[in-house]
Amino acid sequence: MAKKGNRVQVILECTEQKGSGVPGMSRYITTKNKKNTPERIELKKFNPYMRKVTVHKEIK
Repeated sequence: MAKKGNRVQVILECTEQKGSGVPGMSRYITTKNKKNTPERIELKKFNPYMRKVTVHKEIK
């Protein structure tokens, strides 16, 4: 029987690009342990459209 996992896939979306008017949307897929981090996560990731490191937040 398979083990029930606490890890779930989440999508991270750039927050700075929404208001800047730059076309496209930077998104990343990662996993998190929902038992240890029930709140939404924020990570700094590279945004290829803006060509810099920006804050990416988890979206639903």
